[in-house]
Amino acid sequence: MGLNWGATPEDRQLPFPCDRHLSDADDACYRAVTIDAPAPVVFRWLCQLKLAPYSYDWIDNWGRRSPQELVPGAEDLEVGQKVMSIFRLVAFEPDRHLTLVLVRARRVFGDVAVSYVVVPEGADRCRLVVKLLVNHPGPTVLRPLVRWVGPLGDLVMMRRQLLNLKGLAEREAARRSTSPGRPA
Repeated sequence: MGLNWGATPEDRQLPFPCDRHLSDADDACYRAVTIDAPAPVVFRWLCQLKLAPYSYDWIDNWGRRSPQELVPGAEDLEVGQKVMSIFRLVAFEPDRHLTLVLVRARRVFGDVAVSYVVVPEGADRCRLVVKLLVNHPGPTVLRPLVRWVGPLGDLVMMRRQLLNLKGLAEREAARRSTSPGRPA
């Protein structure tokens, strides 16, 4: 329960770079959304995850609102950078994917690796497909409960994140279509 939201069987068969960072995961969760925006626009909004989580800000961002406009410099990625305050960027390919590992709160969430993959569907539409790998923490006796609750909590938060990113990317794509000189 909670292991899939929006991902098709084809989405789940994609190659995900996070598989190289946590090969013995207890669970794999998939999340996906279709976005009416070109891949470079969607990827540029993914870069904003360096600044904020874009889920429920009152929970994930100490009540501060995630930026609603693109912040210059957020697109300057380097392996090792902090993302969403608790992850580290371990791999990326411009306009294609961001791959992160959890470095803070591992006692609570366990070992986590996640890839956000942008899959173009023509020039002005793409899928944003996420694979989250988890090795759950805690004593073996509690693991069944953690394996049930963890994916549900992630589903609630990541669904909000993906829908927020979708809305922001689609708004940006609409702006660019009416202002062709607007930078990527």
